[in-house]
Amino acid sequence: MSERPYAEVIGDPIVQSKSPAIHGFWLQALGIEAEYRASHVHTNELAEFLSTRRSDPLWRGCNVTMPHKQAVIPLLDRLDPLAAAVGAVNTIVPEADGLIGYNTDVPGFLEPLRPMLDRTHYFRMARVIGTGGAARAIVKGLADEKLIIVLAGRSPEKARALLDELDPAGEHHAIDLAHFADATDFAFDDREGCLDLVVNATSLGMTGHPPLVFDMSHAPPGSIFYDIVTSPLETPFLKAARAAGFSAIDGLSMLIGQADHAFRRFFGAVPPRDRDGELRKVLGA
Repeated sequence: MSERPYAEVIGDPIVQSKSPAIHGFWLQALGIEAEYRASHVHTNELAEFLSTRRSDPLWRGCNVTMPHKQAVIPLLDRLDPLAAAVGAVNTIVPEADGLIGYNTDVPGFLEPLRPMLDRTHYFRMARVIGTGGAARAIVKGLADEKLIIVLAGRSPEKARALLDELDPAGEHHAIDLAHFADATDFAFDDREGCLDLVVNATSLGMTGHPPLVFDMSHAPPGSIFYDIVTSPLETPFLKAARAAGFSAIDGLSMLIGQADHAFRRFFGAVPPRDRDGELRKVLGA
């Protein structure tokens, strides 16, 4: 076993994770003598895993992927305010006062949208599809940026409960996922000066999963489509959006963005983001 400092990603399954490639690329680029690993951890092993890591002086922390983002919370000593607000943790760091849980999914998701979000708009709306763990961070991030959210899920009741939990004062809407499958003849008003997003926060369209059925008539003119799926990178959802003339953001944007924030906490260094193009080629190989 190496005697170098290390961080890791935990999940079940874990073989699909691109995090080791991202962090490994940055460590090598910066010449940092450290490692980033992937560890397959079952839910019933979480407590023992974290107990063991607490006493390892080489351990710098871990990223947390599904299905553990909420299950780890009772095992931590403290939550960062954002993680507490989201109700999900994707980054754990050992600090002076114990194991601290962070959520870097929120800033990671918002990163490619920042140029648009920093502008002034008459109106901001996001159609978000999905009510799972990833949707929690996305809904919280967009609500904090003052977007009205239409949250679609297989259970509108679950969608409503999620909105009420994460932004109870917001004027958001919950609908059935099937609503977006059929065409609409709704006449959108003038969208000049507005920001419209359509976000897939589900695994639909991922390799081995059925595609997301979304009729483009539900997207206002000028909408930006965003899919958090990373395999394949160009999902049917994004292909259809581009074919219809919409701009699109792929899943690597969020993945690399959230990894940036975690890397800084693990290794105390700023990732070389000027090499994102090269990193994307590595991840796509």
